[in-house]
Amino acid sequence: MTSSRKQLTSAEKSKMKKLALKARQFSHSPYSTKKIGSAIRLSNGKVYSGCNIENASYGGTVCAERVAIWKAYSENKCDIKITHVVVASAEKAPWPPCGLCRQVIAEFGTEQTEITLINTEKNEKTISFKELFPLAFKPEHLDK
Repeated sequence: MTSSRKQLTSAEKSKMKKLALKARQFSHSPYSTKKIGSAIRLSNGKVYSGCNIENASYGGTVCAERVAIWKAYSENKCDIKITHVVVASAEKAPWPPCGLCRQVIAEFGTEQTEITLINTEKNEKTISFKELFPLAFKPEHLDK
């Protein structure tokens, strides 16, 4: 299983930020009116993006981070880990992943997965997943 975190070049990080910001354009968010985009990078180097897709039933709504993750894992083996996540919003302080998205990242990422929060004004904050979610519930917690 590959779980080491590769440092991204500035060009790679810039590409991920652009993808996350572009993904916002496809957001279906008529209820919250909040357009969110995300890009994730896997340990095999592949990058996927997604946007939030809302539904009138609310429970059918899926966040941008999970859309990108579903796309990635529907095309890759599950032993490949998420190394980087970018979340893009238009909010004054860039938004972090919600609790459900954090739990999904815990399933497919590592404590070292890098989380970058950006907004349309180029404000940015980068932290490790462990900093974002220090006591994540992980598969190893389950009695198999």
